[in-house]
Amino acid sequence: MKYKIISSVAILILIFFGIKMTKKINFNTRYTAGQVIDSLHHVKVYYNGGVSHTEGRNLAPDGYNLGIKYQCVEFVKRYYYEYLNHQMPDTYGNAKDFFDSDLKDGVINPQRNLLQYHNGATVPPRENDILIIDKSLWNPYGHVAIIAAVQQDSITIIQQNPGPFGKSREQLSIQQSEGTYYIDNNRVLGWLTLEK
Repeated sequence: MKYKIISSVAILILIFFGIKMTKKINFNTRYTAGQVIDSLHHVKVYYNGGVSHTEGRNLAPDGYNLGIKYQCVEFVKRYYYEYLNHQMPDTYGNAKDFFDSDLKDGVINPQRNLLQYHNGATVPPRENDILIIDKSLWNPYGHVAIIAAVQQDSITIIQQNPGPFGKSREQLSIQQSEGTYYIDNNRVLGWLTLEK
């Protein structure tokens, strides 16, 4: 019995590390890490390969930390830095750390110096807002994207590192009910926006 338990634990550990390692591999040979695949307002979106693949930290010319190259956070921070001339007070953190669930809607998120809204807020998401997606079993870091366009009943996001076969742009539907706006994805925590 003891041998079976040890064997089972060993197999689970091997599976865990096997999954972790495969997330670093680029299975899509059409692209190479660092290849430009899209852009928004002249800010480039780079292909990352496996979602856990990393190639060092990207710093702006003034030393501002943009994040780990080709990850989702790096694109969002680079977009805000290059296009919107915005630097975040806290230059570190994973995607899920961009959202503070203890804050009320319309309050400044001090780590990002941006107004924060929960999914289901009375204020709709706008173009250039940062969409924050919660962690999952397969992605403990969460995900962030830029809202590239807002339509009447949907938004289009642009993202970096959606996975080897993911698309840089994705459309998500919005449900409007009694003055609230809910992005139809149960992992969307909310959005951050520059003050009006």
